[in-house]
Amino acid sequence: MSVELQVLRPHKMPRGNSRSPLRLASLRLSSKPGRRRFAPGRLEMRMWVVLLWVVVMAGGIWWVTKGNSAGQRPGAGIASGPPTAPVPTAPPQAGQEWSIGLVGNITMDLVWIAPGNFTMGSPASEPSRYADEGPQMQVTLTNDFWLGKYPVTQRQWQAVMGKNPSNFTAAGLDAPVETVSWEESMAFCKKLTDADHATGRLPANYRYTLPTEAQWEYACRAGTTGPYAGNLADIAWYSANSGKTTHPVGTKQPNAWGLYDMLGNVWQWCLDWYGAYPGGVVKDPTGPASGPDHIFRGGSWSFAAGDCRAASRNFDPGFRLGLNGLRLAMIATP
Repeated sequence: MSVELQVLRPHKMPRGNSRSPLRLASLRLSSKPGRRRFAPGRLEMRMWVVLLWVVVMAGGIWWVTKGNSAGQRPGAGIASGPPTAPVPTAPPQAGQEWSIGLVGNITMDLVWIAPGNFTMGSPASEPSRYADEGPQMQVTLTNDFWLGKYPVTQRQWQAVMGKNPSNFTAAGLDAPVETVSWEESMAFCKKLTDADHATGRLPANYRYTLPTEAQWEYACRAGTTGPYAGNLADIAWYSANSGKTTHPVGTKQPNAWGLYDMLGNVWQWCLDWYGAYPGGVVKDPTGPASGPDHIFRGGSWSFAAGDCRAASRNFDPGFRLGLNGLRLAMIATP
Protein backbone atom coordinates (compact mmCIF):
# COMPACT_ATOMS: atom_id res chain seq x y z
CA MET A 1 0.00 0.00 0.00
CA SER A 2 1.25 3.48 -0.75
CA VAL A 3 0.04 6.80 0.59
CA GLU A 4 0.53 10.14 -1.20
CA LEU A 5 0.51 13.30 0.88
CA GLN A 6 -0.11 16.47 -1.13
CA VAL A 7 1.71 19.51 0.30
CA LEU A 8 0.86 22.98 -1.01
CA ARG A 9 3.89 25.11 -1.81
CA PRO A 10 3.54 28.73 -3.02
CA HIS A 11 4.98 29.54 -6.42
CA LYS A 12 7.10 32.72 -6.77
CA MET A 13 4.82 35.68 -7.51
CA PRO A 14 5.00 39.41 -8.13
CA ARG A 15 5.27 41.45 -4.96
CA GLY A 16 1.94 42.27 -3.39
CA ASN A 17 -0.07 39.63 -5.29
CA SER A 18 -2.23 37.86 -2.69
CA ARG A 19 -3.55 35.36 -5.23
CA SER A 20 -0.34 33.46 -5.94
CA PRO A 21 -0.47 30.38 -8.16
CA LEU A 22 -0.08 27.15 -6.20
CA ARG A 23 1.66 24.06 -7.28
CA LEU A 24 1.54 20.63 -5.68
CA ALA A 25 4.55 18.74 -4.41
CA SER A 26 4.16 15.07 -3.63
CA LEU A 27 5.69 13.43 -0.63
CA ARG A 28 5.41 9.73 -1.31
CA LEU A 29 5.08 7.32 1.60
CA SER A 30 5.57 3.58 1.16
CA SER A 31 4.60 0.66 3.44
CA LYS A 32 6.59 -1.87 1.43
CA PRO A 33 8.78 -3.91 3.80
CA GLY A 34 12.36 -2.79 3.85
CA ARG A 35 11.56 0.39 1.91
CA ARG A 36 9.45 2.26 4.43
CA ARG A 37 11.32 5.54 5.08
CA PHE A 38 8.51 7.45 6.70
CA ALA A 39 5.34 5.86 8.12
CA PRO A 40 3.80 8.10 10.78
CA GLY A 41 0.58 7.45 12.55
CA ARG A 42 -2.52 9.40 11.68
CA LEU A 43 -2.05 11.97 14.50
CA GLU A 44 1.65 12.35 13.81
CA MET A 45 0.95 12.83 10.12
CA ARG A 46 -1.48 15.64 10.86
CA MET A 47 1.11 17.33 13.06
CA TRP A 48 3.67 17.17 10.26
CA VAL A 49 1.17 18.61 7.78
CA VAL A 50 0.39 21.51 10.14
CA LEU A 51 4.10 22.14 10.71
CA LEU A 52 4.84 22.16 6.98
CA TRP A 53 1.91 24.51 6.35
CA VAL A 54 3.19 26.94 9.01
CA VAL A 55 6.69 26.89 7.51
CA VAL A 56 5.35 27.48 3.99
CA MET A 57 3.11 30.34 5.08
CA ALA A 58 5.90 31.97 7.09
CA GLY A 59 8.22 31.74 4.11
CA GLY A 60 5.60 33.23 1.82
CA ILE A 61 5.01 36.16 4.15
CA TRP A 62 8.76 36.79 4.42
CA TRP A 63 9.12 36.71 0.64
CA VAL A 64 6.32 39.21 0.11
CA THR A 65 7.44 41.66 2.78
CA LYS A 66 11.22 41.36 2.69
CA GLY A 67 12.69 38.93 0.23
CA ASN A 68 11.38 40.48 -2.97
CA SER A 69 12.68 43.96 -2.17
CA ALA A 70 16.27 42.87 -2.71
CA GLY A 71 15.48 41.46 -6.14
CA GLN A 72 13.16 44.22 -7.29
CA ARG A 73 13.88 45.34 -10.83
CA PRO A 74 15.65 48.75 -10.84
CA GLY A 75 13.48 51.44 -12.34
CA ALA A 76 10.27 49.47 -11.77
CA GLY A 77 8.43 52.69 -10.98
CA ILE A 78 7.83 55.30 -8.34
CA ALA A 79 4.81 53.74 -6.68
CA SER A 80 6.63 50.64 -5.34
CA GLY A 81 8.12 50.89 -1.87
CA PRO A 82 8.78 53.92 0.30
CA PRO A 83 10.47 57.03 -1.10
CA THR A 84 14.22 57.09 -0.67
CA ALA A 85 14.31 60.82 0.09
CA PRO A 86 12.69 62.26 3.22
CA VAL A 87 8.97 62.72 2.67
CA PRO A 88 8.16 66.43 2.80
CA THR A 89 6.13 67.23 5.89
CA ALA A 90 5.14 70.71 4.72
CA PRO A 91 4.25 72.38 1.43
CA PRO A 92 7.12 73.66 -0.70
CA GLN A 93 8.72 76.64 1.03
CA ALA A 94 10.06 79.77 -0.68
CA GLY A 95 13.83 79.79 -0.65
CA GLN A 96 14.14 76.04 -0.10
CA GLU A 97 14.92 73.21 -2.48
CA TRP A 98 12.40 70.43 -3.09
CA SER A 99 13.45 66.79 -3.29
CA ILE A 100 11.57 63.97 -4.99
CA GLY A 101 12.28 60.43 -3.84
CA LEU A 102 12.29 57.62 -6.41
CA VAL A 103 13.01 53.91 -6.09
CA GLY A 104 16.56 52.64 -5.82
CA ASN A 105 17.98 55.49 -3.72
CA ILE A 106 17.37 57.93 -6.57
CA THR A 107 16.33 61.52 -5.94
CA MET A 108 15.49 64.57 -8.03
CA ASP A 109 16.37 67.97 -6.59
CA LEU A 110 14.56 71.14 -7.62
CA VAL A 111 15.88 74.65 -6.95
CA TRP A 112 13.59 77.47 -5.86
CA ILE A 113 13.45 80.36 -8.35
CA ALA A 114 12.17 83.70 -7.04
CA PRO A 115 9.79 85.90 -9.04
CA GLY A 116 11.38 88.79 -10.89
CA ASN A 117 11.92 90.81 -14.05
CA PHE A 118 14.27 90.34 -16.98
CA THR A 119 14.79 91.20 -20.62
CA MET A 120 13.85 88.23 -22.79
CA GLY A 121 15.38 87.72 -26.22
CA SER A 122 18.53 89.19 -27.75
CA PRO A 123 19.52 92.57 -29.14
CA ALA A 124 19.92 92.90 -32.91
CA SER A 125 23.67 93.37 -32.40
CA GLU A 126 24.26 89.98 -30.72
CA PRO A 127 26.47 87.66 -32.81
CA SER A 128 24.81 84.50 -34.16
CA ARG A 129 21.37 85.96 -33.40
CA TYR A 130 18.26 84.70 -35.19
CA ALA A 131 15.37 86.99 -36.04
CA ASP A 132 12.90 85.09 -33.84
CA GLU A 133 14.86 86.14 -30.73
CA GLY A 134 13.28 89.58 -31.01
CA PRO A 135 11.82 91.99 -30.50
CA GLN A 136 13.09 91.87 -26.95
CA MET A 137 10.47 91.90 -24.19
CA GLN A 138 10.46 93.19 -20.66
CA VAL A 139 9.07 90.19 -18.81
CA THR A 140 7.71 90.00 -15.28
CA LEU A 141 7.26 86.61 -13.65
CA THR A 142 4.90 87.15 -10.74
CA ASN A 143 5.08 83.67 -9.22
CA ASP A 144 7.97 81.69 -7.87
CA PHE A 145 8.60 78.19 -9.17
CA TRP A 146 11.02 75.31 -8.75
CA LEU A 147 13.32 74.02 -11.49
CA GLY A 148 15.43 70.87 -11.69
CA LYS A 149 18.98 71.41 -10.51
CA TYR A 150 20.03 69.22 -13.45
CA PRO A 151 18.41 67.97 -16.64
CA VAL A 152 16.52 64.73 -16.03
CA THR A 153 19.03 61.89 -16.17
CA GLN A 154 18.78 58.48 -17.78
CA ARG A 155 18.70 56.95 -14.30
CA GLN A 156 15.77 59.14 -13.19
CA TRP A 157 13.79 58.60 -16.38
CA GLN A 158 14.23 54.84 -16.12
CA ALA A 159 13.13 54.87 -12.46
CA VAL A 160 9.89 56.64 -13.38
CA MET A 161 9.09 55.30 -16.85
CA GLY A 162 10.61 51.82 -16.60
CA LYS A 163 12.95 52.06 -19.59
CA ASN A 164 15.81 54.14 -20.97
CA PRO A 165 15.26 55.45 -24.52
CA SER A 166 18.62 57.24 -24.79
CA ASN A 167 21.10 56.85 -27.63
CA PHE A 168 24.09 57.72 -25.45
CA THR A 169 23.87 54.93 -22.90
CA ALA A 170 27.68 54.66 -22.96
CA ALA A 171 27.77 58.09 -21.30
CA GLY A 172 26.27 56.48 -18.19
CA LEU A 173 23.00 56.65 -16.33
CA ASP A 174 23.92 60.06 -14.89
CA ALA A 175 24.05 61.58 -18.37
CA PRO A 176 20.88 63.40 -19.42
CA VAL A 177 18.11 61.35 -20.93
CA GLU A 178 17.56 62.11 -24.62
CA THR A 179 15.55 60.81 -27.55
CA VAL A 180 12.35 61.79 -25.74
CA SER A 181 9.52 63.70 -27.38
CA TRP A 182 7.55 66.59 -25.94
CA GLU A 183 4.57 64.29 -25.34
CA GLU A 184 6.73 61.73 -23.53
CA SER A 185 8.25 64.50 -21.42
CA MET A 186 4.79 65.68 -20.38
CA ALA A 187 3.82 62.07 -19.59
CA PHE A 188 6.88 61.86 -17.30
CA CYS A 189 5.74 65.02 -15.49
CA LYS A 190 2.19 63.72 -15.12
CA LYS A 191 3.29 60.34 -13.80
CA LEU A 192 5.42 62.02 -11.14
CA THR A 193 2.59 64.38 -10.21
CA ASP A 194 -0.01 61.61 -9.92
CA ALA A 195 2.29 59.44 -7.82
CA ASP A 196 3.27 62.21 -5.40
CA HIS A 197 -0.34 63.35 -5.07
CA ALA A 198 -1.39 59.77 -4.29
CA THR A 199 1.22 59.36 -1.56
CA GLY A 200 0.72 62.84 -0.11
CA ARG A 201 4.29 63.90 -0.88
CA LEU A 202 3.08 66.73 -3.13
CA PRO A 203 0.27 69.10 -2.03
CA ALA A 204 -2.81 68.95 -4.23
CA ASN A 205 -2.32 72.51 -5.50
CA TYR A 206 1.16 71.79 -6.88
CA ARG A 207 2.19 69.87 -9.97
CA TYR A 208 5.29 68.91 -11.95
CA THR A 209 5.50 70.15 -15.50
CA LEU A 210 7.86 71.60 -18.08
CA PRO A 211 8.97 75.22 -17.61
CA THR A 212 7.52 77.89 -19.85
CA GLU A 213 9.96 79.42 -22.28
CA ALA A 214 10.04 82.60 -20.19
CA GLN A 215 10.70 80.66 -16.99
CA TRP A 216 13.49 78.75 -18.72
CA GLU A 217 15.29 81.85 -20.02
CA TYR A 218 14.86 83.71 -16.73
CA ALA A 219 16.40 80.76 -14.86
CA CYS A 220 19.16 80.38 -17.46
CA ARG A 221 20.22 84.03 -17.34
CA ALA A 222 20.22 84.16 -13.52
CA GLY A 223 20.58 87.94 -13.57
CA THR A 224 23.03 88.12 -16.48
CA THR A 225 22.45 89.95 -19.76
CA GLY A 226 25.16 88.56 -22.04
CA PRO A 227 24.84 85.87 -24.70
CA TYR A 228 26.02 82.94 -22.58
CA ALA A 229 25.22 83.74 -18.94
CA GLY A 230 28.90 83.08 -18.22
CA ASN A 231 31.98 81.55 -19.86
CA LEU A 232 30.48 78.90 -22.14
CA ALA A 233 33.41 76.46 -21.88
CA ASP A 234 33.06 76.49 -18.09
CA ILE A 235 29.31 75.90 -17.98
CA ALA A 236 28.40 73.85 -21.06
CA TRP A 237 29.14 70.75 -23.14
CA TYR A 238 28.87 71.79 -26.79
CA SER A 239 30.45 70.90 -30.14
CA ALA A 240 33.87 72.32 -29.25
CA ASN A 241 34.37 70.20 -26.11
CA SER A 242 31.79 67.39 -26.03
CA GLY A 243 33.59 64.76 -28.10
CA LYS A 244 30.29 64.16 -29.94
CA THR A 245 28.49 62.73 -26.92
CA THR A 246 26.51 63.77 -23.89
CA HIS A 247 28.17 63.90 -20.47
CA PRO A 248 27.06 63.23 -16.89
CA VAL A 249 25.11 66.18 -15.54
CA GLY A 250 26.66 68.52 -13.00
CA THR A 251 30.22 68.18 -14.30
CA LYS A 252 30.37 71.82 -15.42
CA GLN A 253 29.92 74.94 -13.29
CA PRO A 254 26.41 76.02 -12.17
CA ASN A 255 24.89 79.44 -12.71
CA ALA A 256 23.97 81.88 -9.94
CA TRP A 257 20.76 79.99 -9.14
CA GLY A 258 22.73 76.78 -8.64
CA LEU A 259 21.41 75.23 -11.88
CA TYR A 260 23.69 72.99 -13.93
CA ASP A 261 23.76 72.33 -17.69
CA MET A 262 21.29 75.06 -18.60
CA LEU A 263 23.31 75.43 -21.81
CA GLY A 264 24.69 72.54 -23.85
CA ASN A 265 24.55 68.78 -23.26
CA VAL A 266 20.91 68.41 -24.42
CA TRP A 267 18.23 70.75 -25.66
CA GLN A 268 15.45 71.05 -23.07
CA TRP A 269 11.75 70.96 -23.94
CA CYS A 270 9.62 73.89 -22.78
CA LEU A 271 5.88 73.96 -22.23
CA ASP A 272 5.10 76.57 -24.92
CA TRP A 273 4.11 76.30 -28.52
CA TYR A 274 6.54 78.11 -30.79
CA GLY A 275 5.51 81.61 -31.84
CA ALA A 276 6.75 85.14 -32.49
CA TYR A 277 7.52 87.44 -29.57
CA PRO A 278 5.00 90.25 -29.11
CA GLY A 279 7.60 92.67 -27.75
CA GLY A 280 6.90 95.36 -25.18
CA VAL A 281 6.07 94.66 -21.56
CA VAL A 282 4.68 91.21 -20.79
CA LYS A 283 3.55 89.49 -17.59
CA ASP A 284 3.86 85.71 -17.17
CA PRO A 285 3.95 84.87 -20.91
CA THR A 286 3.01 81.34 -21.94
CA GLY A 287 3.34 81.56 -25.73
CA PRO A 288 0.63 80.93 -28.34
CA ALA A 289 -2.50 78.98 -27.48
CA SER A 290 -1.69 76.37 -30.14
CA GLY A 291 0.61 75.62 -33.03
CA PRO A 292 2.47 72.93 -34.95
CA ASP A 293 5.75 73.08 -33.02
CA HIS A 294 6.98 73.12 -29.43
CA ILE A 295 9.94 75.09 -28.13
CA PHE A 296 13.18 73.63 -26.82
CA ARG A 297 16.07 75.64 -25.44
CA GLY A 298 19.71 75.58 -24.43
CA GLY A 299 21.68 73.99 -27.25
CA SER A 300 23.31 70.59 -27.07
CA TRP A 301 26.48 68.54 -27.35
CA SER A 302 26.41 68.75 -31.16
CA PHE A 303 25.73 72.47 -31.63
CA ALA A 304 28.21 75.32 -31.94
CA ALA A 305 28.53 78.11 -29.40
CA GLY A 306 26.20 80.41 -31.33
CA ASP A 307 23.31 77.99 -30.83
CA CYS A 308 24.01 77.59 -27.11
CA ARG A 309 23.20 81.19 -26.19
CA ALA A 310 20.66 82.05 -23.51
CA ALA A 311 18.32 83.61 -26.10
CA SER A 312 18.67 80.91 -28.78
CA ARG A 313 15.40 79.21 -29.69
CA ASN A 314 14.66 75.96 -31.48
CA PHE A 315 11.40 74.23 -32.29
CA ASP A 316 10.03 70.92 -33.47
CA PRO A 317 6.67 69.14 -33.68
CA GLY A 318 7.78 66.92 -30.81
CA PHE A 319 9.77 64.18 -32.48
CA ARG A 320 12.15 61.95 -30.53
CA LEU A 321 15.62 63.30 -31.26
CA GLY A 322 18.99 62.26 -29.85
CA LEU A 323 19.56 65.91 -28.96
CA ASN A 324 16.50 66.59 -26.83
CA GLY A 325 15.94 66.08 -23.11
CA LEU A 326 14.05 67.91 -20.41
CA ARG A 327 14.30 69.68 -17.08
CA LEU A 328 11.51 69.29 -14.54
CA ALA A 329 9.63 72.27 -13.12
CA MET A 330 7.23 72.46 -10.19
CA ILE A 331 4.56 75.15 -9.94
CA ALA A 332 1.61 76.04 -7.74
CA THR A 333 -1.74 75.82 -9.53
CA PRO A 334 -4.61 78.24 -8.89
